Amino acid sequence: MSRILILSNGHGEDLSGSILAKKLILDGNKVDAFPIVGSGNEYKKYKIDIIGKTKIFNTGGLGYNSLKGRLNDLFNGQIIYFLKKILLILLIKKKYDYFLVVGDIVPIFFAWLSRKKYFTYLVAYSSHYEGKLTLPWPCKYFLRSSNSIRIYSRDFLTSNDLSYQLKREVVFYGNPFMDNLSVYQSKFNEFSEIALLPGSRIKELINNLNLMLDLLERLANYKYFRKIQFNFALIPNLKQENVKKIIEGREWKILNKSSESNQIKCCYKFINVKFKWNSFEDILNGCQLALSMSGTAAEQVVGLAKPVVQIEGDGPQFTKSFADAQRRLLGNYVFCYTDYKNKDEQLEGTIKLLLKVIYLINLDKSFLKGCITNAKNRIGDKGATFKIISDIQRYFNYVT
Repeated sequence: MSRILILSNGHGEDLSGSILAKKLILDGNKVDAFPIVGSGNEYKKYKIDIIGKTKIFNTGGLGYNSLKGRLNDLFNGQIIYFLKKILLILLIKKKYDYFLVVGDIVPIFFAWLSRKKYFTYLVAYSSHYEGKLTLPWPCKYFLRSSNSIRIYSRDFLTSNDLSYQLKREVVFYGNPFMDNLSVYQSKFNEFSEIALLPGSRIKELINNLNLMLDLLERLANYKYFRKIQFNFALIPNLKQENVKKIIEGREWKILNKSSESNQIKCCYKFINVKFKWNSFEDILNGCQLALSMSGTAAEQVVGLAKPVVQIEGDGPQFTKSFADAQRRLLGNYVFCYTDYKNKDEQLEGTIKLLLKVIYLINLDKSFLKGCITNAKNRIGDKGATFKIISDIQRYFNYVT
């Protein structure tokens, strides 16, 4: 049995980290989690012990965030918080044999600073963004460290690119965040469900939710959507009473009054919508298309060989630049209407794009085949968790 600490930096990284942790525990290892930002809810679902206090920041950490969002986080104590986290990692490091890093330069830096042996699943970076990956300084130095045992990338292109840049093997086995989902489909019997993914950061989520509701109200002008079920995938931090308050401020009808269910059913004219909690996998597996203002969730939809239609937001995370970067990351089956001057133009353009994508799904036989090819190239096949953990455990017996 090995003692392992998993370091992650954000909701999507926590998701992958928790799936890897679960497999390590099933194999007889002792595993704790160290989520650097966020609530760590994904670890809590599997009853994995979380080390230290957690804190949610508006931006969810570093990355493609707005300047305003970054400044707000700094003023809300992000620097002091990170310094305390660094001190804690130095105090507890002797309790563990290895660290497993999931994410970006922040947890990599924590692992390097601790001078522990560490494995890295580099889920936050991809060569698809620019054709060649430019890692933030001094990430290359950390990854070349003698304590860096093994590096796992998020796609084939990054694996080849980083292997050349680092002069050491970087392997791609797939992405663990796909392993709780179904396999991709080559065809649909009928187009019937659209997933709505407003994101996971609470203040941004509410703004995104309202923008999506504005879009749904305009879809009531199109009789085609009478037969479509719309499903919002919502995080536990967004309470039902908050959603009901938003709905009651609009001309919507709530169809189920009980707060005991994990969903709220409502309608606007003939547009039927369910707001769902703890149903994320079911929503993604059941949909044929996603309207998205999210990060990892959109990646999972693409990994299921399904198209995504983005709606650009105001951030702090899902901004115009983030959406653009995501399209470069995930390929040609992520669509976004970008030629607008105001919200009305944005919504009308998004509706036209949505109708176009639905047309392609229903009538173009090559479209879904292209989605499958794209899923394999950008996300990989299922089974990544087993492959990564099996590879890691090969090193337990002789790495000192």
